[in-house]
Amino acid sequence: MNSKEYSDPDALRLGRLDEQAKRVLFTEARTANTFADTPVPDTELRDIWELAKWGPTAANTQPLRVLYVHPGEARDRLVKHMDEGNRAKTASAPAVAVLATDTRFHEHIPDLLPFRPELKDTFAANAELRTEAAKFNAILQAGYFILSVRAHGLAVGPMGGFDSAGMDSEFFPDGRLHSILVVNIGHPGEDPWFPRLPRLSDDDVLQWA
Repeated sequence: MNSKEYSDPDALRLGRLDEQAKRVLFTEARTANTFADTPVPDTELRDIWELAKWGPTAANTQPLRVLYVHPGEARDRLVKHMDEGNRAKTASAPAVAVLATDTRFHEHIPDLLPFRPELKDTFAANAELRTEAAKFNAILQAGYFILSVRAHGLAVGPMGGFDSAGMDSEFFPDGRLHSILVVNIGHPGEDPWFPRLPRLSDDDVLQWA
């Protein structure tokens, strides 16, 4: 976009999702509990991240890292760290992503925030600040990741029920990455959805000042 386009109100006007897109991403989207045998190719998994990566993070820090785990030996290693009630789901999903925070995300700041490279040193000197920023922003990115899976016409089953310490020891033994979420990905299988649970009313959530 050139300088003229930045000053043109029509060029800056944002579009709106149509009703079908809203249904796919939000109102009719569900957590899948079973998956069809249809494979999800690596090219499609890469496309999911190519869309998800555009979500905003504080100071553009982007601390989320994604490990895709193929069926077979690696999946067996993953499944043993899942809570018992989640193992069958993760074992049968065509694709599984382990989402993790990078504890040394700040090392990329000079490239990601070139007008303020000194922020790298601020995070390097404050482990508590670094840990909080990594977790908060990675969780934000996990939400974008889930929406991207849905946007690609796939069902998603995010799960926090696993042994994080065991998962980290298994897949991230150098200690740099910490797992925060396991995401099952694929096309929905037989009876994939539990009944829709209620949402809070506007009166329970919204306030106006």
